[in-house]
Amino acid sequence: MNGFVLPPPKAVFFDVDDTLYDHLIPFREALMHVLGTGDGFPYAPAYHRMRYYSDTLSAQAGGTPTQGRALHEMRTRRFILSLAEFGLELSAAQAAEVQAEYLSRQFDIRLFDGARSLISDLLGRECTVGLITNGPSEHQMKKIAALGLADLIPPELIYISGAVGFTKPDRRLFAHVADKLNFPPEACYYIGDSWRNDVVGALDAGWHVLWFNHRNAQPESEHKPHFRANSYEELRQLLLPSL
Repeated sequence: MNGFVLPPPKAVFFDVDDTLYDHLIPFREALMHVLGTGDGFPYAPAYHRMRYYSDTLSAQAGGTPTQGRALHEMRTRRFILSLAEFGLELSAAQAAEVQAEYLSRQFDIRLFDGARSLISDLLGRECTVGLITNGPSEHQMKKIAALGLADLIPPELIYISGAVGFTKPDRRLFAHVADKLNFPPEACYYIGDSWRNDVVGALDAGWHVLWFNHRNAQPESEHKPHFRANSYEELRQLLLPSL
């Protein structure tokens, strides 16, 4: 932890993928099922590179595509590029098969330990809690349903890039959320794992940023998150220090 406590938040928003649940699990299972990779394959580094290419290709497209051929090509291309770095040369058909398996396994997921209790306790402190995530609206909503969050977070506090029209790290997505809440940006906190999408995007919008760096990634720019945490226990100690 960073040795300081931030002011009590009025609103806390979470990223979804690899922030609320372990996104590496469906990635590993898809590779094992389709490509026969064994226990010795470097899944975590390969996953990191897949996320890198996902962000890079999305940026080149002007934001995460939400439907059609552009979305399909981005999703398959990221697997071809990332896995090539680890000696796996995939055809377009193989990459599409991996992607399909990866998607199908994203609905068999569960929250990180401590996530649900933190959200519940924030709500108990009359804090507004919501989600900001990139991707197609229907797909992301299925994940959110699979995580069992419908009883805690209402639909009007779930902001998905495919529905809003802005894609992280575009500061306009965060500004849109703050405007909807009628809160100043400095009253809003964002928790996410991605440096480019979450740290950069929210900081540029003037939000407080808690970088959920549970994979020990390295900073990719001069941006400075207000706090770094490796677990939900650390997030709890920062946001709810007296509980």
